Amino acid sequence: MAYFITGGTGFIGRNLVDQLVKRKGTIYVLVRRGSKKKFNDLVAERWSDHKRRIVAVSGDLTRPALGVSKADTEKLSGKVRHFFHLAAIYDLSADNEANEKANIDGTRHAIEFAEAIKAGRFHHTSSIAAAGIYQGTFREDMFEEATGLSHPYFRTKHDSEGLVRRQCSIPWRVYRPGIVVGHSKTGEIDKIDGPYYFFKLIQKMRRMLPPWVPTLGLEGSRINIVPVDYVAQAMDHIAHKPKLDGQCFHLTDPHPKRIGEVMNLFADAAHAPLMSMRIDARLFAFIPAPVKQGFAMLPPVKRIINQVLEDLGIPKDMLGFFSYPTQFDNRDAEKALRGSGIKVPPLEDYAWVLWDYWERHLDPELFIDRSLSGQVQDKVVVITGASSGIGKAAALMMGEAGAKVVIVARGEEKLLETKAEIEAAGGKAFHYTCDLADMDDAERLVKQVLADHGGVDVLVNNAGRSIRRSIQLSYDRFHDFERLMQLNYFGSLKLIMGFLPEMTKQRRGHIINISSIGVLSNAPRFSAYVASKAALDAFSRCAASEFADTGVAFTTINMPLVRTPMIAPTKIYDHVPTITPEDAADMIKQAVIFRPQRIATRLGIFAQILHAAAPKVSEIVMNSAFRMFPDTAAARGEKDGGAVKPTQEQVAFASLMRGIHW
Repeated sequence: MAYFITGGTGFIGRNLVDQLVKRKGTIYVLVRRGSKKKFNDLVAERWSDHKRRIVAVSGDLTRPALGVSKADTEKLSGKVRHFFHLAAIYDLSADNEANEKANIDGTRHAIEFAEAIKAGRFHHTSSIAAAGIYQGTFREDMFEEATGLSHPYFRTKHDSEGLVRRQCSIPWRVYRPGIVVGHSKTGEIDKIDGPYYFFKLIQKMRRMLPPWVPTLGLEGSRINIVPVDYVAQAMDHIAHKPKLDGQCFHLTDPHPKRIGEVMNLFADAAHAPLMSMRIDARLFAFIPAPVKQGFAMLPPVKRIINQVLEDLGIPKDMLGFFSYPTQFDNRDAEKALRGSGIKVPPLEDYAWVLWDYWERHLDPELFIDRSLSGQVQDKVVVITGASSGIGKAAALMMGEAGAKVVIVARGEEKLLETKAEIEAAGGKAFHYTCDLADMDDAERLVKQVLADHGGVDVLVNNAGRSIRRSIQLSYDRFHDFERLMQLNYFGSLKLIMGFLPEMTKQRRGHIINISSIGVLSNAPRFSAYVASKAALDAFSRCAASEFADTGVAFTTINMPLVRTPMIAPTKIYDHVPTITPEDAADMIKQAVIFRPQRIATRLGIFAQILHAAAPKVSEIVMNSAFRMFPDTAAARGEKDGGAVKPTQEQVAFASLMRGIHW
């Protein structure tokens, strides 16, 4: 006995070969000429004990009679008892031409070749998509009744099955698997499809919320999910049973679950919040279709939908399955499998296996270039305030990653030290002195950098000044507010406005503004500092909206308290939790790699949410801290009394509110 398989190296095909090698006979696999090495590697890795029995036959699905040579055709004539045709496109996003070539022309060519070699039986792997969008239960003996075949994938799967039914002169059997997911024991799958498209959404929910928080979701129709090992075992068993020719078999779950249930099973497997409250998608059916379609076509709505789907990696066509109306009767398949022990395992028994395999092998984040060098190699990165603290740590990091680091500060001596350290580590550095509080000097800097480097890829606005003084002690110090606004806001803004034209022209660029956790927590005693940073934050949010379609990104980093020379005069900070400049540089690294609109600590976000949801509570907390941590002697205009030992209450409070400025 011999077998011939098209698509034998594909997902379902590999699992079918796993079953066929348990039987006697040679297994011939159609392989494109350029894929021989890949095939040989697969045989050596997966079927090494049977490598003499698994033989590659050169050919091409898109060519008549599969493009198999005359010599191979003659050699196989009369030898193949079972011809399995699995090769096809299983992709909802593929265009009409691709579906036509693979699914219809490919099936026609497979039939031609099977007839040419006088195969004993033709086994065609169709799909439940052949039913189209049928309203109600689709039986295994139904075919012409299919409706809603406008989608290229649905139509070509239906028409290719029709070719087998009408044109195949040798005995045939048709198999219609449901939505095929990974192996129920190993989780193995080779691409993201079906329910996997929603895994990224579940993962994002897990990162945002603890698992005990109930969330809102959609309840949709029932979807038919089956693991690949069940499909392969069922096909193998039914193919070898007598007296079943001319029949179709639904390899489906007799008890399919609703989409909301499926999502919750995977959410539970991922330790993510469950969608305890689910809105039935059918409730939206009362809205006239033209109204829904018109709303979805509005430019901002369309862009928002497309952006969300792109971020989550969900094809737009998948949304249609929330109201998928077709159910599948599989009594003929169950009858053929009776006594074999082959049945669809409950999804709840293997959902965790599928999730685990996806997160370890297929999560798109695994394939992102997370290296800083992948983002900044040979790119021009401007960092202000680079002579010490956060700026220096970031400059050293960028230099090590291969960037052309443009470092800026007022003092040349320390700036040259930073430059020397970068170059000693093998990096490239260019130093420029500038007082960013002086608008003329800032403009000079912009012109010089553009003249020397042609443009800027990343601008890190890090240079800044802070003043810790209560408002009561600032009544006669209006200049404090002016000084901070001049440097922290206007100085940064001058660079942004100077470098933006070239960034937009090149359609790429990234502006990173180092802000403060105080903007989120409304830190007392820092009104001048927080106001200047809040102004820059607000500008960045507005700019991000304006430049969203230009390739230029804006990121605000609401930095927690960092142990830098800027906070050194406040002696109480010697005893409170802070992060290092290197930790701060890592936050800049994350900004460069992922280009988010904002990076902040969880405590910072919590402080912002608390102020939005319960402003009075937030006010009480901050006022308590204000009374607990007094102004320094310098802020009061008194002589510095030396080191101040904090109270246990102050240490405990600062530890609880880690990173917030007091």
